[in-house]
Amino acid sequence: MKLAVKTKIVLSRALLLTTIGLGVVLPTNAQTGVGVKAPKNAEVLFDGSRKMLDEKWTYWEGPRLAATLPIKWAIEKDPAGSGTVMNTNDPAAAGGKYGAADIVTKETFRDFRLHVEFYVSKPGGNSGVYLQNRYEIQIFDGDTTSHGLGAVINESPSPYKLYTGPGKWNAYDIEFRAARFVDGKRIEPAMVTLYLNGKKAHTNQKITQVWGGPNSGIDGGNDGGKGVTDTPGGLKLQAEGHDVFYRNIWIEKLDLKKADTNF
Repeated sequence: MKLAVKTKIVLSRALLLTTIGLGVVLPTNAQTGVGVKAPKNAEVLFDGSRKMLDEKWTYWEGPRLAATLPIKWAIEKDPAGSGTVMNTNDPAAAGGKYGAADIVTKETFRDFRLHVEFYVSKPGGNSGVYLQNRYEIQIFDGDTTSHGLGAVINESPSPYKLYTGPGKWNAYDIEFRAARFVDGKRIEPAMVTLYLNGKKAHTNQKITQVWGGPNSGIDGGNDGGKGVTDTPGGLKLQAEGHDVFYRNIWIEKLDLKKADTNF
């Protein structure tokens, strides 16, 4: 081994030990994509079971709620894998009535790392993943606009080319930082970094408001969606009368001091 190489190894080890001694957390390469399992410090929100669906989720009590408990989302056999999944096609949402039968976690969150896998069974399938029950990450087969699949709805382009299409599993991996407030006034907007199927789609995308009105989510009816508050919210999944399936959902709580969600 050459001296220069030995010196480099020694210096690297010294830097590692010094960094650990100072209590600095070293960056790691995040695992993303279909099939990624929850790390030890994450909470599993859906494991395919009816038991977990009923324990950790409920209907969102928005102005258009038409469904009644227990949750009517069916647990079905995985159409392209093993185990079971949940189907968003709640009878109360027939005809695309979003907000009529959306489900939300009973627990609320601020900053987090999230993993969600979804399967669109037919062309035109429509659902959505709502961060803090406010900000929608769209699932809409066939739509490549800023309202389309993978878009931070109305805030970013759709990374549609990363989507595998109907009949295959897809995965969102997300790091989210909630909006920041001082004395009730928003001083920093919410921010998100998103991977679709293991490929980075958005980096530190700012989210300016809630879109879709009061039937969409928390604060949707406040000043046309611009009146975002500091209330934490749950993870919400949208029912729009389509056979869209979900599986392998987990979340890890974070506390992001800086306005940076890149991972």
